[in-house]
Amino acid sequence: MQRHGLRWVLLDIEGTTCPVSFVAGELFPYAAEQMGALLLARQGDLEVQALVAAVETAWKQDPDPTAQALRQRAPTDVLAYLQWLIREDRKLTPLKELQGLVWEQGYRSGALRGPLYGDVPAALRRWSSAGLQLAVYSSGSVTAQQLIYGFSNAGDLRPLFSGWFDTRSGPKQEAASYLNIANQLGVPAEQVLFISDAKAECQAAASTGMQVIFSCREGNPEQNSGKFEQISSFDELELRTLA
Repeated sequence: MQRHGLRWVLLDIEGTTCPVSFVAGELFPYAAEQMGALLLARQGDLEVQALVAAVETAWKQDPDPTAQALRQRAPTDVLAYLQWLIREDRKLTPLKELQGLVWEQGYRSGALRGPLYGDVPAALRRWSSAGLQLAVYSSGSVTAQQLIYGFSNAGDLRPLFSGWFDTRSGPKQEAASYLNIANQLGVPAEQVLFISDAKAECQAAASTGMQVIFSCREGNPEQNSGKFEQISSFDELELRTLA
């Protein structure tokens, strides 16, 4: 499959460059298990204090009945709320930042390793060598993104990337987020190729003019790409920069 006229390749992570099972089966349980230890060890850390305060504010405003029931039972037990958010896979930015801090400890200790698909490292190097700029857009925090690539099963691949974007750029299912990213990259949306395993994200990106490809990896929850062209390996792609 060929794509032309590109300056940037914007990549999702989960289900695109690493298995969905790693995030749901390893990263989330690790964060839930180790979150309490992080909060205790770094309770005097101003960064952690600010993130916890943001989570507490979100908790007060959370309309979910389960969240409010937790608050009624234990209004000061922010750890219980954080663990519930993790189980629910909520895309709350301060939660993602705290998860990133927990995962950093896990990666540095050797307890975690980023299991990239076998075709990914060579493709990233190939595209970078061809003059394409690489960026990441994931609901996980920038810290979490850099850890997966920095402590991957193929070594430290962070130098291959020139852009990192998380939910601070906007929700991944909203077109405005992709326009925001294109503006930050300094190119028209048409010169960006976005690859994701989520059809709603592909639709949002395509509505801005971005080129889009649906990642249909084995084990991904979504297997129907709808109107979008799909791949199951980066080896299927032949990408060319803007002449």
